[in-house]
Amino acid sequence: MAVNREYKDRLFTFIFGNPDNKQWTLNLYNAINDSHYTNPEDIRLNTIEDAVYMSMKNDVSFLIADTLNLYEQQSSFNPNMPIRFFIYAGMVYAKYVEENRNYHRYSTKQQKIPTPKCICFYNGKDAKNDKIVLSLSDAFDTEAVSDIEVKVTMLNINFGHNRELMEKCRPLEDYAKFVDCVRVNQKTAASLEEAIDEALNELEDESPVKAFLIANKAEVKNMCITEYDEERTLAELREECLEEGMKKGIKKGIQQGMTKGKKEGKFDMLAELVSDGLLTLAQAAEKAQMSIPEFQRRMSLPS
Repeated sequence: MAVNREYKDRLFTFIFGNPDNKQWTLNLYNAINDSHYTNPEDIRLNTIEDAVYMSMKNDVSFLIADTLNLYEQQSSFNPNMPIRFFIYAGMVYAKYVEENRNYHRYSTKQQKIPTPKCICFYNGKDAKNDKIVLSLSDAFDTEAVSDIEVKVTMLNINFGHNRELMEKCRPLEDYAKFVDCVRVNQKTAASLEEAIDEALNELEDESPVKAFLIANKAEVKNMCITEYDEERTLAELREECLEEGMKKGIKKGIQQGMTKGKKEGKFDMLAELVSDGLLTLAQAAEKAQMSIPEFQRRMSLPS
């Protein structure tokens, strides 16, 4: 099944960014912050649906108790998450300022805004610590003191990690177990769909997440297949580029590796190479057969 890049939701977003499941979003927030809020209606979801950056959507963002929470799920380690959160936060704050009648941007008095909390939930296959803090300043290419900093707390939510957090948030534990079961079952199942069915059966019957996933099985399968295909496509492109680069040099290897990818996969890989500093914007735009402004718009990078 080809990668469906029009499908808006990831499974994590479907569970924790769903207006019908605010109690799970609140449970996750309480578990992370050691808080004790009880009213799901305190959650005000404000996810940016059209915040496209490297073909990805903003997963979950919400306001509660004067805190702006930005949540992202990643199935591969990405040290560039701080710049993504920086872009998302700017868009969410812009929306907040426009819609909040109590915020007076031209006031001579300082106007209060929600405090940002940036959390990345990692469930990739590479071994990572339970908690890692990623800083935007680590990406700066000079030693000058920056006027801007963004810190992202990356939490490893692979099953078996962050046990205390999982014990506090049953929906997160069920999500982690489901993803783990799908991966394990893939080794013996005839298809990914069969692996998903087996993983659903392995969740405990009293799990509210199990009932929700089964009730939306078609959507869940579509999301899982999309995510696994996307992960495999990017991994194959990286491997092709690396192999060609080792044989014929990085520059020629990237060029040949890119021609093997499909159009969308090719753009995603080029965008990642630009973000990682392996290609300039001009080089990437040329390989994608786009103008530089068009390539920038696709990446949602600042001019």
